[in-house]
Amino acid sequence: MSLRRDRLFAPLKQYFGFASFRPLQEEIILDSLAGKDVFAVLPTGGGKSLCFQLPALVRPGLTVVVSPLIALMKDQVDALQAAGVAATFLNSSLGAGGSRPRLRGLHGGEFRLLYVAPERLMLSGFLNDLKKWNVSQFAIDEAHCISEWGHDFRPEYRQISTLREIFPDVPMMALTATATERVRADIVKQLHLRSPACYVASFNRPNLTYRVAAKSGAYEQILSYVRARPGESGIIYAQARKTAESLAAKLSADGVKALPYHAGLAGGARSANQEAFLRDEARVVCATIAFGMGINKPNVRFVIHYDLPKNIEGYYQETGRAGRDGLPGECLLLFSPGDRVKQMRFIDEKPDPKEREIARAQLEQMIHYAEVATCRREFLLAYFGEKVGQASCLPSERVSASELEAKIHFAPTSSARAGKMPALLSPATTNQPFNCAGCDNCLAPRQTWDGTLAAQKFLSCVYRIREKSGFGVGLQHIVEVLSGADTEKVRKFGHQSLSTYNIGGEHTRAEWGSIGRELVRLGLLFQNAEKFNIVELTDQGRAALKSRQKITLTRPVAPTEPAKHRIGEIACDEVLFGKLRELRKQLADERGVPPYIVFSDVSLRQMARFYPATDKEFSRISGVGDRKLREFGAVFLGEIAAYLQSNPRQIFADESFAEPAAPMPRRSRLTDTVRETLHFFRQGKTVSEIARIRGVKDGTIYSHLEEAMLAGEAIDVKSLLPAEAQHDIAAAFAKHGFGNLGGTVASLGGRYDYGQCRIVRAAMQAK
Repeated sequence: MSLRRDRLFAPLKQYFGFASFRPLQEEIILDSLAGKDVFAVLPTGGGKSLCFQLPALVRPGLTVVVSPLIALMKDQVDALQAAGVAATFLNSSLGAGGSRPRLRGLHGGEFRLLYVAPERLMLSGFLNDLKKWNVSQFAIDEAHCISEWGHDFRPEYRQISTLREIFPDVPMMALTATATERVRADIVKQLHLRSPACYVASFNRPNLTYRVAAKSGAYEQILSYVRARPGESGIIYAQARKTAESLAAKLSADGVKALPYHAGLAGGARSANQEAFLRDEARVVCATIAFGMGINKPNVRFVIHYDLPKNIEGYYQETGRAGRDGLPGECLLLFSPGDRVKQMRFIDEKPDPKEREIARAQLEQMIHYAEVATCRREFLLAYFGEKVGQASCLPSERVSASELEAKIHFAPTSSARAGKMPALLSPATTNQPFNCAGCDNCLAPRQTWDGTLAAQKFLSCVYRIREKSGFGVGLQHIVEVLSGADTEKVRKFGHQSLSTYNIGGEHTRAEWGSIGRELVRLGLLFQNAEKFNIVELTDQGRAALKSRQKITLTRPVAPTEPAKHRIGEIACDEVLFGKLRELRKQLADERGVPPYIVFSDVSLRQMARFYPATDKEFSRISGVGDRKLREFGAVFLGEIAAYLQSNPRQIFADESFAEPAAPMPRRSRLTDTVRETLHFFRQGKTVSEIARIRGVKDGTIYSHLEEAMLAGEAIDVKSLLPAEAQHDIAAAFAKHGFGNLGGTVASLGGRYDYGQCRIVRAAMQAK
């Protein structure tokens, strides 16, 4: 089924309350409706669900969504039903009494979406039922679970590959948030996707701030952190179930309502704790790292890792649960070098040598992230194969299926499974440090010190061990030689006779380990993941050792409390926002759903910023669709009106309904017509000349240039308007609001037209 793009916006607003798409959503939906197989990598919070939910509403038949997360199924179905969408789920949480009416409805064609777990889907009886239900698409969520190279491989997902044989004519959509290049290629192969349209969005979450703090009195650090954020929801991840329960009990005793969540809890208790968190009855959930929380709570404001995660993919996915509504979120990792020892004990218990090798490589990457002195966001993006630096990274890209397939054959096995060590972390390959303004290293760079002597000792020790024994050793063994350890391995290889034995008394073993890992990141040493993580000198390291060049090292992360930081917060009347939250909670409790099913924090903040007074104004709030306008419009408008009777209306700098309060994502690429205009403009032609060449009005050319500027293209505004004109227009926008284009033009008395004002506004927004 093919559909014109302009016909998508009515159901987008009607059911979901949105006026525009996020990057790549529109392209994915159009390809899906055209009957193509689609593979999409969209980060957490990037709007994956809409990519299969909207097509299900505009074409006939049933969309079957395969998901391993039982809790998330109910969550999404609740949200869809609240928006007026006929959706249901079938999983092990339902007894026979709960399943029968749903099955009757499916046989009667009553539903547009069905969520189902992979184990249920592949039952022979269920597959026979599917053949009768007019299935129009399969959407495979969390598709990385089908790849053995993924961080969350699930054997039951492998059975899904047979769907292609059973339903050869039904298109498939595979979606995931966390997948390295190797995993992406494997997903396409395992699901037998046919010439799929492949989309990879940016892994960058600009609204998240990443921080690492040295673990020192960890519980007091957490308590202080949470108390500094009253009213905010968060998740704390711990390694062990006992730790999760202990943290929850201590926080509750200290006045912070917290609940545990892990696989060892009885099903009823786990569900009850999850519901309490979703309904804002508990501020904090303490969860085990090993047990993924299938929670779509959009207003999680912070994620704390009490213990070190096992790999980057898991860490990225867990931190991604913060700020799903697009508002600021903060991710704090408490790190101690001792965490490495703890994790290595678990790894050593794995029976498969290959699994141990891969797990060690993944853990080393996680430690590199915790200790790195450069931009943490840059590190994360590079791990997933995304480059940053020039334009902060493109928002998205379309990738050919053949490019993904090629990676299956050429990616080295172990390095691909563990992720690649980002080459751009090395100063030798980076001209200028990247600054994201959203991580601790960029916001407050750590102190450096002259580490030349320490580096010389470490590099020399690596050289002497190789010279004496003829083979390399791991980083820990080098530390033991430097610190004069009397171990069986040191004695076995005769390394106590080396000139570098026991020359490192000025540093602890933990400090030497940190120094060694920084030398790896600097490119002076190479840690070979395919050879048991042995450490070797690089050519750069040999040159540094020989020339005794100065080497600057970075102080380790400090245990101090990180400063509160917020990017892109929607300024609003905080008192009114609090009252609207109370009203939302009351309405949600009456309906037995989590508060965000009624409205998200983004919606409430816009209400508390714009003070809508009519249905028309209320409908322009993000997240307000037709059904929510009918069901909730009057009560929220009444609350706002009552508040304004006794409280003054606050004024914000860019207040306007025409512009959403939350920053709009930049476009992923320009249309051909905009590129053509840009081509002529860069040849030095004026707006009027371009308009004559192209046979359009001057205003159309201005709109093309505006679109290009908002997409990140560099355009010299001085060539379009003199400085005085820019100043006049900017001042008018400051007075009337960015969204009030008509009022701004009118206030300037006809001196400047709409096109010129659009250009100045785009320049101001681009800054």
